This record gives sequence, structure tokens and C-alpha cells, in this order.
Amino acid sequence: MILEILTPERKIFSGDVYGVQLPGIGGSFEVLEKHAPLVSALKAGKLKILTDKTNTVSYTIQSGFAEVINNKTTVLVEGAQEI
Repeated sequence: MILEILTPERKIFSGDVYGVQLPGIGGSFEVLEKHAPLVSALKAGKLKILTDKTNTVSYTIQSGFAEVINNKTTVLVEGAQEI
């Protein structure tokens, strides 16, 4: 699955990943390969990228939105910092 994380200033991440865990406003959720189409609001919190089945990269994000369509997840946030 392709993941892109974008802020108004720059592209934070772009690449092929196993999955991503996101802080939705109704609770955390995970998107894996071939997920159904989805649009969700995000709250400030921790975003975890599953680069493969054993490795992760984490970011602290501000609020924003996530869109999943055609095996691509786009995350639009006000700001993000790797932790």
C-alpha cells in the first residue's frame, strides 16, 4: 500500500508500507493493504507507520484528515514530527 503524509509546508513521508495506525476522532484505527475506501477526521496524537510486519516509524501529528482509496492512503495534517 502507498502512504503519503502531507502538511501545508511539505511532504513528511511517501512510500510503500505494510500499514498505518491513525488517531481517528472516534478512536484509533488501522489501515492495511486493500482497505475499503474511507475518509476520516483525525485528532492530534500518535501515527504509527508499519513499514513491514516487524518495523515501525512513529510521528506525533496535529489534527487533519485521512483518505483511503485504490490501495493508497493520504494523510493531510496541520503538522507532524517524527518521534
